[in-house]
Amino acid sequence: MSQNTEENQSIESLPYAQLSPSQRQQRLNELALVFLKLGTIAFGGPAAHIAMMDQEVVNRRRWMSREKLLDLLGVTNLIPGPNSTELAIHIGYERAGWRGLMVAGVSFILPAMLIVWALAAVYARYQTVPQMEWLLYGIKPVIIAVVLQAVWQLGKKAAKDGPTIAAGVAALIGYLVGINEILLLVLLGVLVMLLKRPRKTQSIGAFLIPFSLLAQVGTSAVNAASVGWVNVFLFFLKIGSVLYGSGYVLLAFLQRDLVERNQWLTSQQLLDAVAIGQVTPGPVFTTATFVGYLLAGHAGAIAGTIGIFLPAFVLVWLVNPWVNKLRQSAWTSGFLDGVNAASLGLMAGVFYTLLRTAVVDGLTVMVAVLSVVAVFRFKVNSAWLVLAGGIIGLISNLLF
Repeated sequence: MSQNTEENQSIESLPYAQLSPSQRQQRLNELALVFLKLGTIAFGGPAAHIAMMDQEVVNRRRWMSREKLLDLLGVTNLIPGPNSTELAIHIGYERAGWRGLMVAGVSFILPAMLIVWALAAVYARYQTVPQMEWLLYGIKPVIIAVVLQAVWQLGKKAAKDGPTIAAGVAALIGYLVGINEILLLVLLGVLVMLLKRPRKTQSIGAFLIPFSLLAQVGTSAVNAASVGWVNVFLFFLKIGSVLYGSGYVLLAFLQRDLVERNQWLTSQQLLDAVAIGQVTPGPVFTTATFVGYLLAGHAGAIAGTIGIFLPAFVLVWLVNPWVNKLRQSAWTSGFLDGVNAASLGLMAGVFYTLLRTAVVDGLTVMVAVLSVVAVFRFKVNSAWLVLAGGIIGLISNLLF
């Protein structure tokens, strides 16, 4: 038994290129199963998604160290696109090269895309969003525990010394007072790098800051007499290439271009689209699926989804090979330490925001406390917790 376990661990640690064809297929199948599951149960936004990936990839399967996951998360925060989806793509690339990149990313996106696509078809017919508040009522307090566990475990690795602890605290304060997240990450990363390597004045910015500067670039209106799937694809491709932040930032972009400039949607339709993205599992950016369907039917749903997520695949493919090089260099390693600590500070800020919106009465307080005990004391898998939260939400909806 122990010999088989050692052999399995040995195979798990082998690079993808050194595996036999059957072992390669097995690794791809594992990636697909893990990220299909995560894409189906990952409610709560990017912080919750990252927490679940940490639990699944580091704690349960030991595919990589927590330090490695932190490095991938730090780099992900510096490029545009949906952070949690890009982290999934990074993990896939680490496990199985470009094939793993595709399998992990598509598997994470697909469940949400199909759910949102179906809801868009219902909405187009009845012009109303299905009432799903009860689902989030029960699940949000559970997600609080999952995010808290990730902040705690990742924080222990990110807070290496005085400068990184200070960077994490500064990022949390900056988040709470509304300072731009990308500005915080870059400035704190450079500050920690200079504190650790005071004689080095070079900066990683030559490689990554150009991506960050794209955050200042707005999406221009798509000039077209009528909306077709090609226009939908080009519009969301542009957004996916420059957009940082959450679904609320996405809402601002879509409001300006789709409602005010082009008048393709009404404000109510846009709010309903973002609401669907919030109450369904997986990436919030599947709002593009909903909008695409409203604009150009089934072809528009596919085009919008591919357009907004395609840049994430390309950017991860370009950036991932540099992660190890960044860690090996003394001065860029300091920068990455600063970015990692700042990322955890931002995640702590998101936790505080989630806490305020999730814990609203006695029942949600009890669910949150019990979930924290289940996660920290009994190591309960997040999938079971999300299921339990959904059931609690359903029962409360029926009773009250």
